Amino acid sequence: MDKFTGKVWVLGDDIDTDIIIPTEYLALKTVQDMAPYAFSPLRPELAGQIRDGDMIVAGKNFGCGSSREQAPEIIKALGVRCVIAKSFARIFFRNAINNGLLLIENDKLRDAVSEGDEITVVLNHFIEHQGAQYPITPLPQNLVEILNAGGLVQAMKKRNNSKGI
Repeated sequence: MDKFTGKVWVLGDDIDTDIIIPTEYLALKTVQDMAPYAFSPLRPELAGQIRDGDMIVAGKNFGCGSSREQAPEIIKALGVRCVIAKSFARIFFRNAINNGLLLIENDKLRDAVSEGDEITVVLNHFIEHQGAQYPITPLPQNLVEILNAGGLVQAMKKRNNSKGI
């Protein structure tokens, strides 16, 4: 059972991919070059404050807007362990899974946490915050396999190598 604890960064509703990574930074060479500009239209200091293992807790419709694949890649490059939101844009959800970024939907946690709080996630079971537990709808096994491999490409390589392809 995968269990992890981390610091929370709180964001609101409708965090679109232009907020996650503004268009003007997409011309930079690598995701690592782009990462310092993550969330800059909303909170220019945020990318520099996030540490490995931290988590983002947001409102509804996280990842809306354009379907740029760099958005979840940049969040992962910042060291974010997972994003927990009331809801996710569908394309962002799939792009995140394909890039190995864990997303968890929960419609209650955002209203209960404050920035800087610590939460514990017991994957596919619950989120714990200040003694309260918030249930998690389990992800299907094929998505867990992709996440555990670090993304879709790595999962397919692993699957094909195990079959001798």
